[in-house]
Amino acid sequence: MRIPVSWLSEYAALPADLTTEALDAALVDAGLEVEEVHDLREQVTGPLVVGRVASIEELTEFKKPIRHCHVEVGEDEPRSIICGARNFAEGDLVVVALPGAVLPGGFAIGSRKTYGRLSDGMICSARELGVSDDHDGIMVLAEGMVGEDARPLLGLDEIVFELAITPDMGYCFSMRGVAREVAHQLGAAFTDPAAKAVEHPATAEPPHPIRVETEGCTRFTLRAVHGVDANADSPEWMAKRLTQAGMRPIGLAVDVTNYLMLELGHPLHAFDLDRLEGDLVVRRASPGEKLKTLDDVERALDPEDMVIYDNTGPLSLAGVMGGESSEVGPETRNVLVEAAHWDPVAIARTSRRHKLTSEASKRFERGTDPALSALATQRAVDLLVEYGGGTLSEKVADVDNRRPVAPIELPVDLPSQTIGVDYDRATVVAMLEAAGCSVEGGDVLTVTPATWRPDLADPADLVEEVARLHGYRHIPSSVPRAPAGPGLTPEQRRRRRVARALADNGFVETFTFPFVSRERADELWLDPADPRRDAIAVLNPLDTAAPLLRTSVLASLVNAVRTNLARGARDLAVFEEGLVFKPAEGWSELEKVELPVSERPSDEAISAAIRRLPAQPRHVAAILCGQAGPDGVEGPGRQVDWADAIEAAEIVAEAAGAKLEVVQGELAPWHPGRCAELKVEGEVVGHAGELHPEVCEALDLPKRTAAMELDLSAVPLPDLAPAPVISHYPATLIDVAVVVSESVSAGEVEAALCEGAGELLESARLFDVYRDAKLGEGKKSLAFKLALRAGDRTLTNEEGVAIRDAAVAVASERFGAAIRE
Repeated sequence: MRIPVSWLSEYAALPADLTTEALDAALVDAGLEVEEVHDLREQVTGPLVVGRVASIEELTEFKKPIRHCHVEVGEDEPRSIICGARNFAEGDLVVVALPGAVLPGGFAIGSRKTYGRLSDGMICSARELGVSDDHDGIMVLAEGMVGEDARPLLGLDEIVFELAITPDMGYCFSMRGVAREVAHQLGAAFTDPAAKAVEHPATAEPPHPIRVETEGCTRFTLRAVHGVDANADSPEWMAKRLTQAGMRPIGLAVDVTNYLMLELGHPLHAFDLDRLEGDLVVRRASPGEKLKTLDDVERALDPEDMVIYDNTGPLSLAGVMGGESSEVGPETRNVLVEAAHWDPVAIARTSRRHKLTSEASKRFERGTDPALSALATQRAVDLLVEYGGGTLSEKVADVDNRRPVAPIELPVDLPSQTIGVDYDRATVVAMLEAAGCSVEGGDVLTVTPATWRPDLADPADLVEEVARLHGYRHIPSSVPRAPAGPGLTPEQRRRRRVARALADNGFVETFTFPFVSRERADELWLDPADPRRDAIAVLNPLDTAAPLLRTSVLASLVNAVRTNLARGARDLAVFEEGLVFKPAEGWSELEKVELPVSERPSDEAISAAIRRLPAQPRHVAAILCGQAGPDGVEGPGRQVDWADAIEAAEIVAEAAGAKLEVVQGELAPWHPGRCAELKVEGEVVGHAGELHPEVCEALDLPKRTAAMELDLSAVPLPDLAPAPVISHYPATLIDVAVVVSESVSAGEVEAALCEGAGELLESARLFDVYRDAKLGEGKKSLAFKLALRAGDRTLTNEEGVAIRDAAVAVASERFGAAIRE
């Protein structure tokens, strides 16, 4: 919102010596955000004067109409000026920029010959001077003295503050609200602009029949003016203030409603009384109804929308924008002015539903003052009669369904306890009264907020007002001493180790939103009975296309991969560690619980809500595609394959302090023949391998894309590792080759050999896989190198052979392994 200082000073008695910096500081101290300060005195430099058009010569020899004007500017002779605008005549007062002036944008004015004539200056439009966006023609002044400085007439001697009004300070969406805050901060007198009008009670007969049929409208006021020139030019002072506030003057009726909205913070609407047919009715919209709003858009109404009707249908989208059918037009002579108080939530929903934000909706959805409806309409009709003529109707309609403002109980010491500043009772009472509240009581105050402060609803709001109005500068800036803590938990340390290990091995960490589309389960080829299909839907999702909480990190990680591929990346290795969400057991049968916000929920309600919480284990997933190594002079690069995904899982397991067992597996979305099942201590914790070709096609991923996902929460935390015993005796190395079935994995055989070898086995490493018809159909040979070492002696060959045989015996018993001859 733009606040001209001269307008502000009409309601807040600003000191004569108040600097711009001091006013800026006062606004900030009040809690208002100053976005920018516009010094309009700096917009135009150099000579800018009032001129009178003495003569006009039409130049017809050019493609477009050109006028050669002689303009009196207070000098001995008129100035010769070329102008293309046609909205002025001889004798009109205009704004002239003389040579040496510089207009907004660095446009310098000089004297030059053009169209065969001398142009010794420039006749200016409003947009060229930066006072508005109007560029339909040059500015024609209603008053002024030839040759005098034009800046005061244009408002270019003004300083304008641009404020960002936060939702909790909606009462400052007006000159009235800002002036009140500034007056308090500066200790100056405040004059309420609402006091300019006197509220008249409703009469037996309204100016137009009205019915309110919805609880969303708590007050509806009507006044009428007959025989008014609704399209007359607004007075110069009003037009200037509207322009400085960022609005374009249109016509008297519209300008008056806009002016009072800026002044009082209460939007109004002007109807053409002669275009109304039948009673005005305020109600919710009916299905299928449509309204063409003033922005020339036909809108399909929702049953939640509040609308004003007559016998012809919808006239106005209440609290947001009027309709075309009843707007004030060129022929309007009888005007009906309406002011109402609407439910803020309903207006906010309507504005967002129709993607239609107006100056009115901004104020209504933050909460307006219902006490102003009658005063605002009275001010409007007074201005219409004063500047547009006509006769004010004595009839008044005021449907008033307001409820009394509920008082709030506030312990007088609560602000001190909450803020940490010693506020005595007198200070607390004074600050609350400055906020417009009435205060009674002793140790426990009974505080009744003002009607213009709908944001004050509980004791915490009152505490905040005491601190804000007393001054945030009085709150000491002290950093509390942080208590000594235990540091990171074992789970947190493990998560960091895992992320660091993957990053050290070339993976890039990414974070994705944990929401997926309903189609994602089909794209991943999940079986109909797969529990990962049981996803929880979010009631108010960030994106309606992705309303489900993920049950797999891969389900959302693919979005990051697709985005990078769309940006031209080809070789990717990304990972994410995050939560997945699994419905609690019997979740669909559990009773829904609504927890109150006005008071602490009962223990039973909290327990019931906790039972509905989903399980949230932590998973880590990785996706690889493209080349694992680039092409180079030594040859072509290597394509990513299933083994890279398994290696990523092994990196995670090693960082987590777990021993990973890799066996053949099968689970969507992986390729059935290229999928590994990952186990820790016999429990399945994840899968890795190559994604199914159909999944890659459905998700627009490259062929042979590999992926891994592992349930980190299912991996037990390792015990404290014993200090290693380093032996100075040499190791005994023994090779053993065993023949097993093709269905037996090398990992299973290695685990059996390690178990059979016992404590003297230092390491076991697979170094060869051999297949031959001589081994038998469906057989393979796995060769391992065993490193044996004792801490107190050098092992003999006989001991090494015995250990080898014990290891083979376990593999033989478990998998039918036999030593290859």
